[in-house]
Amino acid sequence: MCWLKSLLILAISLGASLAQGADVEVKGLFKGSAILVVDGKQKLLKAGQSFAGVTLVSSNSKAAVVEIDGERHKLGMSRKISSTYKAAEKVEVRLAQVRGGHYITKGRINNRAVTMMVDTGATSVAMSLPQAKALGLDYRNGTPIRINTANGVSQGYKINLRSVQVGAVRVDNVEAVVNMSDFPDIILLGNSYLSRVSMSKQNGVLILQSKL
Repeated sequence: MCWLKSLLILAISLGASLAQGADVEVKGLFKGSAILVVDGKQKLLKAGQSFAGVTLVSSNSKAAVVEIDGERHKLGMSRKISSTYKAAEKVEVRLAQVRGGHYITKGRINNRAVTMMVDTGATSVAMSLPQAKALGLDYRNGTPIRINTANGVSQGYKINLRSVQVGAVRVDNVEAVVNMSDFPDIILLGNSYLSRVSMSKQNGVLILQSKL
């Protein structure tokens, strides 16, 4: 009977592993409702409704608030939490140095492809007028400001970008500055983005990691 006992223990362990693999993911966001995937099963819930132990507290086009075992969690589109109700693994991107010691990377602003240079000395994401126009930004509805540059003082606008993304590391609602000139030559990835991610270096490689 020892083999039967061992088989029973294995089955219990396997069941526990499967339970730990369950997760909750947001697949659709609407005002007052959301599409959730719970343990692989998809369900459209309205605020106040529950499914498989998960209650949708509230939802809008940006995020859903769910309650699990009395704890509330705010989840954006495609964000996931495990069945242990801890945050999913953080995502990261690694950037190699280019000539001059700079970090230049492909990325996306408002889901449009751009090239950016990491600049920890820049307060905000900064771009020139031609770059803002190429992205279709409505910069004139921003806040007029004066910008101090190496070439003197120029006029500009402070705006908010819907999203800035490097690799899979995305930050929403990011402050940016549009300079009413051709400076800078490349979009500067400043601290309005960098301060909202985790940064570290390993052997000269810059690692950007999401904060959950």
